[in-house]
Amino acid sequence: MGCRLNIAESEAIRAGLSQSDIHEPLVIINSCAVTNEAVRQTRQSIRRARKANPQAHIVVTGCAAQIDPDSFANMAEVDRVVGNIEKYNPASFAFGLDNSTNAHVQDIMQVRDTAPHMASAFTEHARAFVEVQNGCDHRCTFCIIPYGRGNSRSVPAGKLVDHIQQLVDRGYKEVVLTGVDVTSYGHDLPGKPNLGMLVERIMKLVPDLPRLRLSSLDGIEVDDRLFDLLTGEKRIMPHVHISLQSGDDMILKRMKRRHNRGQAIDLVARLKAKRSDIAIGADLIAGFPTEDEAMHRNNLSILAACEIVHAHIFPFSPRDGTPAARMPQLNRSIIKERAREMREAAAAIHQEWQASLLGSKAQILVEKSGNQGHIENFAKIQLSEQAKAGDLLPIAISHIDNGKLFAQPISAQQ
Repeated sequence: MGCRLNIAESEAIRAGLSQSDIHEPLVIINSCAVTNEAVRQTRQSIRRARKANPQAHIVVTGCAAQIDPDSFANMAEVDRVVGNIEKYNPASFAFGLDNSTNAHVQDIMQVRDTAPHMASAFTEHARAFVEVQNGCDHRCTFCIIPYGRGNSRSVPAGKLVDHIQQLVDRGYKEVVLTGVDVTSYGHDLPGKPNLGMLVERIMKLVPDLPRLRLSSLDGIEVDDRLFDLLTGEKRIMPHVHISLQSGDDMILKRMKRRHNRGQAIDLVARLKAKRSDIAIGADLIAGFPTEDEAMHRNNLSILAACEIVHAHIFPFSPRDGTPAARMPQLNRSIIKERAREMREAAAAIHQEWQASLLGSKAQILVEKSGNQGHIENFAKIQLSEQAKAGDLLPIAISHIDNGKLFAQPISAQQ
């Protein structure tokens, strides 16, 4: 469930279990807690899993399980709850004669180290996801995730470089760097390296890596080194996803964010001035507490101001234990309407951007299905014919059908 970091960690859990002596049927649900809706979907998945696998042990782990283990332990469908640290130990999933419901969850705030839990194969993706850090030291007023992940901690660069080289040797042509707060990378390591220094090192020491992609960035921490890499290194994909959260300055203050609207717009303008093909993605929350109509309009207008073509719009969801849950709340119908308006505006921008790609050439990384994938700017492409999963394939984007971009492979002769 949830983020790219959960994808990387789920594969690490799978790899650990494949090398263990546990052979009983297990269903492991790696949960998300970013919104109330994510928690609801986790519960729904648990019930579906029990119905489909009546003889299996159902184990729930991940952020929702870490934050509120008792609520999952009390579900009739659940056999065990495992915390975000314990999930890397295969023994946490061993039942033997003990089939009782129980929780194995320690205080994640006491965790100081991040072991490099690194998967070498990804069952559902042609891309490889590599966790470079975990946890978060910031306390945005709406966010519950630090209580599921703990404080920020980084994986040493040498281990990351070695692992990425191994992934390339195994045939992976794109690596995605993931984490909870990726741009905070390195402050806890000797010498205090930063994300730009890590990326620079990967580019230098893994020269045969064709594509590197970064997950969500906190724009205020994009320094000159990282900026120059994003705009000047062609092996870094022209796709920058920024954690904006709002386009209104007062709401950003009440969220306890560290940037303002002007800084976000300026960063995007500078990125596009240096590398015009960069596609911008962003997370935005609709209907934050105290948001009036003018603030909503500012939030809505940031979509066009930053040319956001990959928008993730979330209706505000009050999470128990966060300061925002104690602020004056908007009516749910207002929140839903504002989220709908923002999604419609984002869809129009996305469609216009898709149309601008017609007739262009690109390289697609073919996904496991063999008939789709993503090009450099993260546009999703449907192929006119089957191709080999994991290949980087030159294509020509031909047409749009029902909101989907289609492309034809370009032969060597062409």
